[in-house]
Amino acid sequence: MCDELTAGDNEHFLSRRAFGAGAGAAGIAALLPSPADAVPVAGRRVTIKTPDGACDAYFVAPTSGRHPAVLVWPDIMGLRPAFEQMARRLAESGYAVLTVNQFYRSTKAPFLKPGESFDQPAVRDKIMPWRSALTPAATTSDANAFVAWLDTQKEVDPKKPMGSSGYCMGGPMVLRTAAAQPARVHAGASFHGAALVTDGPDSPALLVPRLKGGYLIAIAANDDARAPTDKDKLRAAFAAAQVPAEIEVYAGAMHGWCPPDSKVYDKAAAEKAWARQLALFKRHLA
Repeated sequence: MCDELTAGDNEHFLSRRAFGAGAGAAGIAALLPSPADAVPVAGRRVTIKTPDGACDAYFVAPTSGRHPAVLVWPDIMGLRPAFEQMARRLAESGYAVLTVNQFYRSTKAPFLKPGESFDQPAVRDKIMPWRSALTPAATTSDANAFVAWLDTQKEVDPKKPMGSSGYCMGGPMVLRTAAAQPARVHAGASFHGAALVTDGPDSPALLVPRLKGGYLIAIAANDDARAPTDKDKLRAAFAAAQVPAEIEVYAGAMHGWCPPDSKVYDKAAAEKAWARQLALFKRHLA
């Protein structure tokens, strides 16, 4: 999960591997390679009306044709250049990608200054009240608005299934999106997702019977160490629902390993997770 314990885990990991202070969440991201068969893309910042206001977001898609849509939910550090870079890379593989600022009720993106990151208490104190507004009902309402917006874009083929991916707190948002829109969402990928399994009646894991298509659940090693039974509960839920899912703990990868501006970015593990996402989308969205 994204909390002070995870931040402490990651700082300890960084000190052990002598990584130094690392890049801040709003710092310079590693340069991500384009796919070998990359198509030309164009991106733009957009505003999407929702029942609760106006969400700022980034939309990028191939410059010609209509394509399957993908809705991306960023991690707790929000929509920022690193996520725009990942969105462009995904679009180069033939998808129309919308990456949202799910904190739009509270602030515009990007909201971190250079050098700031979630491991700093002042940053956590700023973000967590915004996070509390993102209830399951609010996320579901947003997801419905974002899917409806995507289906009106000329770059999107609404006759093809769409996908969703999420990072950190965005992981559960993927499951809520897919459960709210089973006729549209046929693939979902969660990367170091936070609180996919809880004891509450609104646990994301309880939504699995409502899902369609296939799913990828990529789990950080330190998240698994703190909640070692979550992966088993998820596997049981997907198996009982007969929904195919690839659920894997990425050995040695710490919570937050996928975004290229993360302090614990792990290029090899991130590339593996990215490749598994592309394979998932190819199977279920083509």
